[in-house]
Amino acid sequence: MGNGTSRLYSALAKTLNSSAASQHPEYLESPDPEHLEPIDPKELLEECRAVLHSRPPRFQRDFVDLKTDCPSSHPPIRVMQWNILAQALGEGKDNFAQCPVEALKWEERKCLILEEILAYQPDILCLQEVDHYFDTFQPLLSRLGYRGTFFPKPWSPCLDVEHNNGPDGCALFFLQNRFKLVHSTNIRLTAMALKTNQVAIVQTLECKESSQQLCVAVTHLKARSGWEEFRSAQGCDLLRNLQNLTQGAKIPLIVCGDFNAEPTEDVYKNFASSSLNLSSAYKLLSPDGQSEPPYTSWKIRTSGEYRHTLDYIWYSKHSLSVRAALDLLTEEQIGASRLPSFNYPSDHLSLVCDFSFNKEPDGLS
Repeated sequence: MGNGTSRLYSALAKTLNSSAASQHPEYLESPDPEHLEPIDPKELLEECRAVLHSRPPRFQRDFVDLKTDCPSSHPPIRVMQWNILAQALGEGKDNFAQCPVEALKWEERKCLILEEILAYQPDILCLQEVDHYFDTFQPLLSRLGYRGTFFPKPWSPCLDVEHNNGPDGCALFFLQNRFKLVHSTNIRLTAMALKTNQVAIVQTLECKESSQQLCVAVTHLKARSGWEEFRSAQGCDLLRNLQNLTQGAKIPLIVCGDFNAEPTEDVYKNFASSSLNLSSAYKLLSPDGQSEPPYTSWKIRTSGEYRHTLDYIWYSKHSLSVRAALDLLTEEQIGASRLPSFNYPSDHLSLVCDFSFNKEPDGLS
């Protein structure tokens, strides 16, 4: 193993103690990474695969071309949405009945997560349930050219788990060679006039190639059945904030999130019918272009089997086009034990879309 690879391995293997996150403010943007040695993504991917040599190979997923009649002079913007499963929750709270404990070990699971990110190389990365931001994702992704922001939940359930690594929260990363940050807002969502435990990050970015602005939001709404009205109120609060931050829908918008809500819920319907003119990108994979995937999360807990569509990438349908979307894993690929597994690190599937700006938006953004 050469010196360069050894340094990569050292960067990948390094972990901080559990108090590391508590030494930082509640939310932080990544520092300027210019003083850090850049990492070649191909070499880091090779290192991840070396760590994972005893595991089955990662699942093959293909992109589905969705729009080829409108060529763009600029490369598409690849956006990745993913609830990566907080390490403390996976090991200490989620009670995955069919997932071997060994499959959840952070030393290898973090490499599976990084492998997924590196394989698709998103320009914008939106993550939920991040509880290893400061010791893993921020230092490594900053060396890959990303700028990151993290906003933890005020009362993260991770803190109830022994030997936790700090609170989980949302993280938003973007490639600095493609975008510059114009504005960033961290939002603690409200419901029924009360501050809640759920958060969002909203950033306005300027594309360096085209000088066009793009607003990107990441969120994670309240989980569990019985909380539908609460989720709806959180969604309404987020929509109100987005209305202001996009200057009344003048700035094109992408919203990524684990909404913890099926398409039948009010929060989904509110996003679909809002004045922001949003559409859900993954509907385009369906035969009629109007139906969500049958699942984005599939797990077996001690309380039963759960197969739900909970994760979405919303976009301004008048000003953005979806050029391609990453197909979902099949039931056969997922396997009888469901997720997570030795093959896949989370109980949620990643969603990845390529977007381009419409040259002549028809009146509304």
